[in-house]
Amino acid sequence: MSPNILALLPEYILTLTGILIMLAEPLLPPASSRKPLGWLAIAGTAAAGFSSWYLLRFGTLYAFSGTIQADAFSAFFHMLIAAVVLVTLLGSLDYFEGNASHAGEYFALTLFGATGMMFMTCSIELLMVFIGLEISSISTYIMCGLRKGQATGSESSIKYFLLGSFATAFFLYGVALAFGATGSTDIFAIAHGLETTATPTLAFLALAMIIIGLGFKVSAAPFHVWTPDVYQGAPAPVVGFMSTAPKAAAFAVLLRVTFSGFPGMQPRWSLLLWILAALSMTIGNLGALLQRDVKRMLAYSSIAHAGYLLVAFTAFPQDGIASACFYTAAYAAMNVGAFAVITQVSGYNETARTIDDYTGLALKRPFLAALLAFFLLSLIGIPFTGGFFGKFYVFSAAINSGHVWLAVIGLLNSGVACFYYLRLLAAIYSRPATESARLTERRPMSVPAALGLGLAAVSTLILGILPEGALLLAQYASSNVIVEQARHVCAETPENCHIPVGVEIH
Repeated sequence: MSPNILALLPEYILTLTGILIMLAEPLLPPASSRKPLGWLAIAGTAAAGFSSWYLLRFGTLYAFSGTIQADAFSAFFHMLIAAVVLVTLLGSLDYFEGNASHAGEYFALTLFGATGMMFMTCSIELLMVFIGLEISSISTYIMCGLRKGQATGSESSIKYFLLGSFATAFFLYGVALAFGATGSTDIFAIAHGLETTATPTLAFLALAMIIIGLGFKVSAAPFHVWTPDVYQGAPAPVVGFMSTAPKAAAFAVLLRVTFSGFPGMQPRWSLLLWILAALSMTIGNLGALLQRDVKRMLAYSSIAHAGYLLVAFTAFPQDGIASACFYTAAYAAMNVGAFAVITQVSGYNETARTIDDYTGLALKRPFLAALLAFFLLSLIGIPFTGGFFGKFYVFSAAINSGHVWLAVIGLLNSGVACFYYLRLLAAIYSRPATESARLTERRPMSVPAALGLGLAAVSTLILGILPEGALLLAQYASSNVIVEQARHVCAETPENCHIPVGVEIH
């Protein structure tokens, strides 16, 4: 098989599946169910995830003149994105029943968005990263406004589009400045060019603008202003998807750009990300304290978790990349699970929005209440959950690299976060003073939705009690990034070949 096909096999599968859905959707009667299209999307996603795992046996593959690098690092994020999409599709298979006119669009756009995110994680050319970023962004812009009869949905879509376009401009300006400073937009060529550049300040400005563009995608403060409004207006399954998969892709790009593209400037960008991490953790948690709307509260929570993940960027490369990969996986599992529960509780019309609407949920929907409580405890960082081990790994990496105060700020913010998570948890297990009309209707949960929730819950539990497998894969992915960066440096300038301790180049 051609390397150009093999290296991008998951992307090809998702693209072809999305095209098939688009071609099949007009052939179905207007009033018929779109579930078959959903099952087709699920099958394509599962095939893409399996092909990502299959590519691990080939080591590092290069395609399209060296602009694509399929390795263990990209395979890790490919499988993670495929898992998020799978849980999202399973949980929302019945979401559009009775509103089937745009269900086919939802399934196709989800696959196209995932294609762009996967493309970002395996691109080592910044212009190719931009193409993947746009494919991902355009899909999510449209998905935010899928509830066409809701004014809040249109508002969410427009806000996301306008601010996203602004952030994309920063990213492109950063790419242009990187080319001006180093003569290339290839990540490894940039690392080589930094050693001889006559304009290091311009190079750092380029990196800063790239960080701004990616900071918008991960909802890092102070680039977070779009997050609460967009999360509140977008459909619940779309929020679960866009709060995890695009963040994973953006963090993957940021890891490659910083540790592989600008390794010589680590003391400078590490300080910048130190500040962004502290701001994100503090602003996110303090903002969540003031929220009564559950989706807005989780929006601010996602800002705080972006800060926790940014803590890993201040650590030494080996620990920093591995802990960031692991935390991304843990956050994806628990957050997509929480929004899957919200999807089942509130339905298409989102009848349950505020914390008060969830009062007494345990009496009416005990299974969903238990799952939501479990995901909230993981978001807090309670032991035996993926959230606990993720935070432990990230903060340990920061302490080992000498950033004790940043770890202290993170721990204090974790304590603050307990208040708003436990406030929702207390409402779930409280007996309502008056019977709520909004939650008295018991919507039957389908088997696919139960399967999706089970996958998210089991993943969160396994990452908390048996994290060795995911941890080894994260460490393998991180060592692959370091090895590839060192290999390119050694090939270009043998006299400047500095091999990280414990890393072998074959």
